[in-house]
Amino acid sequence: MEWWQVALGIVAVGVLTQLRRTARKAPSRHRATTRSRSPYPGDYQGKVTLLYYPKMDGAPDPGEIVWTWVPFEEDATKGKDRPVLLIGRDNKWLLALMLTSKDHDRDTRRRDIWLDIGVGDWDRQRRPSELRLDRIIRVDPRAVRREGAVVSPQIFEQVSHSLSNLHHW
Repeated sequence: MEWWQVALGIVAVGVLTQLRRTARKAPSRHRATTRSRSPYPGDYQGKVTLLYYPKMDGAPDPGEIVWTWVPFEEDATKGKDRPVLLIGRDNKWLLALMLTSKDHDRDTRRRDIWLDIGVGDWDRQRRPSELRLDRIIRVDPRAVRREGAVVSPQIFEQVSHSLSNLHHW
């Protein structure tokens, strides 16, 4: 077993213990218009150093699914509130992948950019979710509305492998 697998297991045990003690808040139905206090610098380009360090402490951490305002690709001044998986950092910004409950398996042209991650506490209706792998979004930590859930170390590892394969890291 590699050192990072042992470390990931230790972190996972701590997260699961903390989750048992902490009641999670379900996402609210209202749409937030909270935008980053800093102008959006554009989507992240380049290799991401993936981090898995979730702590259900009220602060957004990699490995957590949080709700925040996500700018549209075609116009970063517009966007919508949605869940994202935090995967790392870029200086003051968090790096994230957006989630959707829309099923993209039928679109064979773009199927490789979507990863099924299943059902979780980030969705009140318990719908299966997919992550978009080809767009890495910068998130201002101050614009995060709330923590939604923590993904398992196994899902995070699957995300890591899928990102590496897609981006050739």
